[in-house]
Amino acid sequence: MTDSPADTPQDPGSEAAPMFRVTEAARAAGVAPSTLRLWETQGLIAPQRRASGQRLYSEADVAQLQRIAYLRRAAGLNPAAIRATLEAESTAPAPAEIINEPLGHALRQLRQSRSETLEAVAQNLGVSASALSTLERTGAGVSFKTLADLAQYYGTTVSRLSGQDEIGQPVVRAGQARTWPMPVAGVRIEVLAEGRRQMDCHRFILAPGAASEGGYGHDGEEFITVLEGRFRLTLDGVEVHELGPGDSIYFESRRPHAWANAADGRTVVIWVNTPPTF
Repeated sequence: MTDSPADTPQDPGSEAAPMFRVTEAARAAGVAPSTLRLWETQGLIAPQRRASGQRLYSEADVAQLQRIAYLRRAAGLNPAAIRATLEAESTAPAPAEIINEPLGHALRQLRQSRSETLEAVAQNLGVSASALSTLERTGAGVSFKTLADLAQYYGTTVSRLSGQDEIGQPVVRAGQARTWPMPVAGVRIEVLAEGRRQMDCHRFILAPGAASEGGYGHDGEEFITVLEGRFRLTLDGVEVHELGPGDSIYFESRRPHAWANAADGRTVVIWVNTPPTF
């Protein structure tokens, strides 16, 4: 039997939110099913249960599992620190709503041109179909990693999806850089070189807590230098570099790279990719 969202009771005339079994929720979080059970005993997650005892996870539960996996893997937090972080995030003011309909429309067209369903794409990428549906409808609601994975899956780049191929001026004046309409809260990307170039040149401005929430890779090479704050870069899931103002790093883009703002305040970096495959 194939693994699919579990059926849930619903009131007449209403549409029930999808629920996910242990194996599917674990796959979305990138961990083993036994890890989910461990996190439950540690008080990090509280799934619903059927009368039979079967665990069922909502879309919100899956999103929290992905966050826990990131905090454990990339941030290196222990269960107590993860609980404290989740509690702080749950009481923080809600971020301003992000709407980027052109990006969502472009992704929907790419999917439809391949005659693929949301469910098929979601399964291939290990994310929920509802998250992809929200992304196509509003241009928001996914992690930076998921956006990068989608671009690679469709044979394009995040830069092209963001309209960076448009012809621009050779000089970008201070305070006049075009900003990508990013679907991720806390991440501002300013374009420092417009048009079809041999390099993607960007300024990343990261709010406290901003992170890729997972590693992604692509062709090319990358250079990063930190202007302000603290920047944590994890290569291949194990090689961690924490960089401060004036520090730089150069690496091959094919190496899966995850990143996070490691400062209490904002972090600003200059990030260059060549060729422009990001």
